[in-house]
Amino acid sequence: MKKQTPAERLATIRKNTHLATIAKRSAWDQHIVEQAIFLYGTDHDTFSANDLRDLLPEQGCGFLGAAVNSLRQAGVIEHTRQYVPSTSPATHGHPIAVWRLSVKGLVIAEKRAARTERRSAA
Repeated sequence: MKKQTPAERLATIRKNTHLATIAKRSAWDQHIVEQAIFLYGTDHDTFSANDLRDLLPEQGCGFLGAAVNSLRQAGVIEHTRQYVPSTSPATHGHPIAVWRLSVKGLVIAEKRAARTERRSAA
């Protein structure tokens, strides 16, 4: 193994710090997208990525699939067994899933609404 120069060690530290910053930001961005999906689901009976894509900033769209999967695995949203054609030009209209809040998601939404109502009354 070649011994690194001080400049190479510094470059490695900077690279690792930069990667850690990206990873932290990625987790934060995905969390924001998850919240957007949840909030959209509280106002709409069903939704797909088509509905959400236009609401998210460009960098958020990259996290849409991961956020949907995360909420599905957590039992907050569920598949309706329906599909619609994608409106994203990159996908050439392939079918995408239609989702809705699950019972668990509806309970979470109801608790949040009650908490907000209590704060407003105080």
